[in-house]
Amino acid sequence: MKKKFYLAALVLGIVTASCSSDNNETPKPISKDITTAEKVSVDRFSSTTGHLQVRTASNGLPAANAPVNFDTQPFITTGLDKTGASVKYYNFDVQSVIPAPIYVFFKADGVTPITGQNNIIGVIPGDTGYNDFWLVKKVIVTESYVPNSITSVAEVLASNYPITSTTSIVNCPVVPFGSTAARSNVAGTASVLTIGWYNGKAVAYFNFDEAPLTATASGLVPTSPIYVTFNIDPAANNPASGPASGFKSETGTLQTHNVIATIPTDVATYSPLWSVQVISNANFGSVTNLATATSFPFSPAGANVNCPVVK
Repeated sequence: MKKKFYLAALVLGIVTASCSSDNNETPKPISKDITTAEKVSVDRFSSTTGHLQVRTASNGLPAANAPVNFDTQPFITTGLDKTGASVKYYNFDVQSVIPAPIYVFFKADGVTPITGQNNIIGVIPGDTGYNDFWLVKKVIVTESYVPNSITSVAEVLASNYPITSTTSIVNCPVVPFGSTAARSNVAGTASVLTIGWYNGKAVAYFNFDEAPLTATASGLVPTSPIYVTFNIDPAANNPASGPASGFKSETGTLQTHNVIATIPTDVATYSPLWSVQVISNANFGSVTNLATATSFPFSPAGANVNCPVVK
């Protein structure tokens, strides 16, 4: 009887020890494949997302999550630089001066990026706090970190890895998959889609790097002025005036006399987030460069627009 009791206790002890060992094992991190992950649906033109670019039944703006060709109107404009030379820039609508965070993974030295890890964002167009402009935050991971085992901001924060905020700002508009912006930037490289993570799903964005951007002392996106003329001067009692009327252009062409105050080679002052200043269209023919644009009365439109300059 004692022998049977001893054997039963021994078996129970082995089973208990085995179960205890299984329960205490830490699951190994698993790398997720971003190429097969679910893709995020993006709509930049809904009434809750767009500002100047809001879809209507008649204006032909792309449907929700449909690929966008940003080399077509109204997404690209021909204007003038400060010297009067013709210049093109993309139009990514009104954006805030408050950047959103983007999480980039680095080794312990804080310099070497983690190969195979895609960047992580926490907001997309339509989410509160979304911005095309992102403040880079470095996530410092250990040598044992498995790339793409973390794919959301919630997981970043829960990981307890050190996070270092930088002053580096990147211009990365989130767009539907398949969108194109084929014109090369000043650096001479094509703007192609980059793939990142958003809440465990794949998200696509452009990365315009025609000039480095640094946050202001207050942590905001820097701005630069742009002087514009509309087909109909803005009037409070006329909803068809101002931006709704479109930019005034030379007859039979797409050449506006919108003048940008800085260009990408003005590294210390250039910004693709333009502070819009409005000139009366009566002065359109006399505006040929920055000096002439600023010689006429102008008034702030109260909006900043993301318009990266392209070659």
